[in-house]
Formats: sequence, structure tokens, C-alpha cells
Amino acid sequence: MQTDRQSEANAAFLQTITRAVSKLKNRLQRDYEQVYPHFPDIIRIVLDEEEAKAWELSFPHLLLPDLVEAHIAQLGLKPAESRDENVFTTHDFTQIQNQQPAFA
Repeated sequence: MQTDRQSEANAAFLQTITRAVSKLKNRLQRDYEQVYPHFPDIIRIVLDEEEAKAWELSFPHLLLPDLVEAHIAQLGLKPAESRDENVFTTHDFTQIQNQQPAFA
């Protein structure tokens, strides 16, 4: 049935998001513990609090890093450098590499 497929798709999507948030949280914890090795408990508390807030929003895996960074800043600490900073680099798509017409 259509509703069964939709339910399965929703469950699969939720499972994917849950895995993404878990992996992200682990990476953020490693990154912040490298920068602040003497504060593992504080980092864990910040991550847990901000993960709970992120789940109340639309896309927790997208918002968690910013929420954690803002919370860390409130504590007077600097954000950790992420290894994946270049993932979302901007690209200039106005430059056409191929001079061939699209509809040849």
C-alpha cells in the first residue's frame, strides 16, 4: 500500500538523519576535545544540550555545528577547527568551461 511505503520511507529517512547526527556529534566531540583536552565533561554537556535543541528544528545534522559553536562562544571559548571545512566551499558556476551549446 501507499501508506506502508511512505511509512517505510519516513523511517528510513529518520534513521539516516539519526546516523548523520550521531557521526557529526562524535566528530564535533573529537574536534573540541583536541582543542580543549581538559574540558571533556563540558564538551559532552554542550553537545548533548545542543543536540536536543537541534532535534527540535528541521534538519538537526545541518544546525548542530552552529548551535555547538554558539554555545562554546557563550562559554568564552573559541570554536574548534573542523577538518571538513572545505566541504561547502563556494564555486563560481558563472564561468562556462564548455563552450558547446546545451541543445546541440
